[in-house]
Amino acid sequence: MDVTAIALAFVVFLTAVAGMAVGVIVSNRRIKGSCGGLNLVPGLDACPVCGKDADAARQAGECEKG
Repeated sequence: MDVTAIALAFVVFLTAVAGMAVGVIVSNRRIKGSCGGLNLVPGLDACPVCGKDADAARQAGECEKG
């Protein structure tokens, strides 16, 4: 493979990653999880991600899968 093609591919990927990073910074949003998502199944004592009581978090509406 040609060195020029590899360098061009690297620049394209680097530009894409930099563009996504700038988009996240400009939108000023935090990355937010779903408090366990599919890991929050009935019968567990605590959310495996945040450690809160699973039933209390579900009843309080803190978890999306409640």
